Amino acid sequence: MSPTQLYFRQLFAGRDFGADNPVCCQMENFVYLIGDRETRECVVVDPAWAIDDIVNVAEADGMRIVGALGTHYHPDHVGGSMMGFRVEGAAGLLARCGCKLHVHQLETEWVRRVTGLSANDLVPHASGDHVEVGGVRIEWLHTPGHTPGSSCFRVPMGGQAGQGDALVAGDTLFLQGCGRVDLPGGDSDEMFRTLSQRLSTLPGDMELWPGHAYGGHHAKLSDVRRTNPMLRARDLQQWHAVRG
Repeated sequence: MSPTQLYFRQLFAGRDFGADNPVCCQMENFVYLIGDRETRECVVVDPAWAIDDIVNVAEADGMRIVGALGTHYHPDHVGGSMMGFRVEGAAGLLARCGCKLHVHQLETEWVRRVTGLSANDLVPHASGDHVEVGGVRIEWLHTPGHTPGSSCFRVPMGGQAGQGDALVAGDTLFLQGCGRVDLPGGDSDEMFRTLSQRLSTLPGDMELWPGHAYGGHHAKLSDVRRTNPMLRARDLQQWHAVRG
């Protein structure tokens, strides 16, 4: 893949989509468009809140949405009911674009429950799988803790100068903090293993692109490791003390 082939856009709630929805603005979600500029195809990571806005951005860039990737089942990432509000999400995207939603195999039933999608609407994955969009090959990383099937996506940046691969992390890891573990399906011990083992081997020059703007929009993993208090625990006992 050439350095100019990758299409990668971070969309911010209230700025790029859902500007007329105060709940959306308050949640500070990120949605990502990832694809191949040569084939003009892309996928949406965590389609939620304002599907028409998201599709319009892609189309204005000359891109066609051919699929969606869900980092986890929570409604602010894939749609559904939340805090008494109905969040538009993957169901609307699939209806408009005729594509499917890719999720981790441990997340499928959770996603179906909150979105109303059928099993035929979903493509289940395991860690190490790849989703290909044109010449862009996105690697699936299973990072449980926030939910059973929480996932991150490793995106090759095509050799762009000064850039390592991108890690689109959903609610697994933010620039400051990490995802909650006290919601249904959350597991504090698994989150510790994800942060201290599963993500610890990733290179420091990889750029972290989180699911919410908690602490910023993106940063090198080396900087996040230095400043994020959730990455300082050396063992489970210390982790539980940090998490309170």
